[in-house]
Amino acid sequence: MSDAVLDGPPGWRRIARAAAIALGVLFLITSPWWGRELLATLSFFRLRSIAFHGARYVSPAELLERLAIDTTMSVWMDLDPLEERLVGHIQVRAAHIERRLPGTLVVRVTENLPLALVPGTGGFSVVDSAGRVLPIDPSRTTVDLPIVPATDTAVLRLLGELRVAFPALFERVSEVRRPARDELVLRLAALPVRVMDDVSTARFAELLLVEADLARRDLTPIEIDLRYRDQVIARLP
Repeated sequence: MSDAVLDGPPGWRRIARAAAIALGVLFLITSPWWGRELLATLSFFRLRSIAFHGARYVSPAELLERLAIDTTMSVWMDLDPLEERLVGHIQVRAAHIERRLPGTLVVRVTENLPLALVPGTGGFSVVDSAGRVLPIDPSRTTVDLPIVPATDTAVLRLLGELRVAFPALFERVSEVRRPARDELVLRLAALPVRVMDDVSTARFAELLLVEADLARRDLTPIEIDLRYRDQVIARLP
């Protein structure tokens, strides 16, 4: 009895060949002890490009330098050490790297966002919510942030909470100053708002309600005072 060999049209053979390759790659990937090591030896999986996502303030060139990888390496390299290198950067809070076969690494970073500008003898420094100075030059990178007189923990706490709870209101804050030991004044464009330095963000929900009510009555306050419990005092011209 002779063996019969089934043959099909060229298109069918190409599809079958591609399916066989895909199954082979899947088999190798699912072999945790030796699969990736074997794939890493194939030039087909050499690193060709890196795509960065989420890098708004940190330079991709800085991230690439920190990764310390090049096109002689394989996308099947261990990615955990690469993520650790990125998180070691002061501007990176978290990092996740994925493979996009055959030759691309996709790097997704979550930044330590700048929160405020602090004036100094050499110009403004950019700080995050922990008061750390970030390597951002505001003369070269546009950062529309509140100006604070110093790395005051109460001020930074309040600004950080405002950015999360009321991002549109945070964007209106141009400056925060401390006129007295336990008091703060936030300048929302031209409107000063007085608060105690332990104010909760819930009080700013009340502020927004009062602003909306005054606008309906065509009234423009010259100052709003939130220092007194259960009261929002709007001072009119």
